[in-house]
Amino acid sequence: MRKYFCVAFVPFMYSFYYPQAAKKALPCYDLTSVLKVEPTALYKPHLDASKSFKVKLLKDSKTVQKYIGNGKFHKIKKSGKGYRVQKLDYSRPYMVSKAKITLEKMGARFSKETKGHTFTVSSITRTLEDQCRLRKVNSNASLGISSHNYGNSFDISYVRFNDVLKYNPKMEAALEKVLKYYANAGRIYYIRERQQSCYHITVRNY
Repeated sequence: MRKYFCVAFVPFMYSFYYPQAAKKALPCYDLTSVLKVEPTALYKPHLDASKSFKVKLLKDSKTVQKYIGNGKFHKIKKSGKGYRVQKLDYSRPYMVSKAKITLEKMGARFSKETKGHTFTVSSITRTLEDQCRLRKVNSNASLGISSHNYGNSFDISYVRFNDVLKYNPKMEAALEKVLKYYANAGRIYYIRERQQSCYHITVRNY
């Protein structure tokens, strides 16, 4: 009797769980819809700069691992001179070499300008799946392609310095001074995002 029950029960469980597993395997975004979203005139230079690194649109973890494996993406340390990386729930601490180097140089310059203070990196590289997950908890997240999807963009908070969440106009002014320096040197593009309380920075292929 027991053997008969197991034989009958297993197929039932398989038929119940298999559709669930198949459903989870599907991407949570519609690529066709994502590609249809036109970037604003302000944001288009960011996307153009991203595409110049010859990195294909990052759809999921596998595409990120591919670029890590072939040496195209480099790990971003949790902290360095002048910067800290907060806990990343919807992005990954990897970027192309020039983006990594630029972040480190910006951190060092900020540290020098402020005599040892640090800014906070709040987001780095995102796949389309990461972006989709983020959009479920933050409706302000991009509906279309983001420069984060290519491994050369990161966000810096303008309300968190020295690991303290507090508006600090002096530190923000110092940060913007650093950003302007690198933008004028042709190294980055940046946008001040009000809804996210951060500067969105895209490193150019200089």
